[in-house]
Amino acid sequence: MAITRANIAMTAPALSLDIPVLPETALGYALHLVELLRAAQLVARLRQGAAAPRIGWRCLDAQGRPLRTETGPLAACLREGAFDGPATAVFIAPLHCPDIPSLRQAAQAHAGLSRRIGVAVDQGQQIVTLGNAAWLAAHSQRLGGRRVALPWYCIAGFGHDFPGITVAAGEAVCQDGPWLSAGLSQDIGPLAIALLRHGLGSEPADALALALLPDPVRERTALGALQAQQIPTTRDSCLARAIAHLEARLEQPYALEQVAAAAAVSPRTLLRHFRQALGHSPLDHLHLLRCARARVMLEITLESVPSIAQACGYADPAAFRRIFARHTGLTPTVYRQRHSLRAPRQRWRVDWPPEA
Repeated sequence: MAITRANIAMTAPALSLDIPVLPETALGYALHLVELLRAAQLVARLRQGAAAPRIGWRCLDAQGRPLRTETGPLAACLREGAFDGPATAVFIAPLHCPDIPSLRQAAQAHAGLSRRIGVAVDQGQQIVTLGNAAWLAAHSQRLGGRRVALPWYCIAGFGHDFPGITVAAGEAVCQDGPWLSAGLSQDIGPLAIALLRHGLGSEPADALALALLPDPVRERTALGALQAQQIPTTRDSCLARAIAHLEARLEQPYALEQVAAAAAVSPRTLLRHFRQALGHSPLDHLHLLRCARARVMLEITLESVPSIAQACGYADPAAFRRIFARHTGLTPTVYRQRHSLRAPRQRWRVDWPPEA
């Protein structure tokens, strides 16, 4: 079935987010979270098509009424996330307040929002705060005894105002019952991942983390960078030379003597260095490197498993399947089903989103 906006509009969101927008709201953070949710939705649709769980969002004014924006990019964004009925979560973005007294004044001025947050807690909704937005949530008087992540410069004032709430010192993101919080703006990515994990389960959260969080192994493999180019000369050693030789020749047959020659040591010495430093043999390390390449190819290409096996140096696909399963715990087919960032072949080249 073709994926259309009408199909999606009829689907109730599995995760839906209300985002209050106050005069003091730092709107960029709210929009950043929305963009992260859109990215998660896109990845889910690429992987699952129309079966992907839908994510909804809407912006509300200070009185809790949906914001109306008729034109422009924001209007298109709000239409894409539009939903009816109660939300499953509420996100309160940080407030533009220069100091603690002005933050207290803003929280008192928007006591109606704090009351609505209390109602949301009573209804089982998730309360999500970033930075100093914790003041508005704490004023709901429904989150006593909970823990919250805060920026360091808010800890003293918040602790004075809300002694019954514990500051989660040292935690970038804190989940405590209905309250999900992050302290700093840089933590909004992990906050979005935690929100997805709570609302939709581990698979959508892991998919967003795969696309969002840095992964040096995948970066190096995807770019085809040689290990020798990334190891400083001060660490030039027989082990580094051997690893560079293996990584540059992943698809070629393995020969211990050739690897030892590239490292300028005897095969016995090379085996000893690998065992002492890494706990495995050069051949085991080659299998790890080949499986890293295979994971990337399974995630981002539509190549068949035998073709990927060939590209990773395995002439026998059955041997590749056994080795891949031993190192990842999954067969190549199951790994692709769980981690692929591409649609199945039968939906390949179907444009998304369709033109309006």
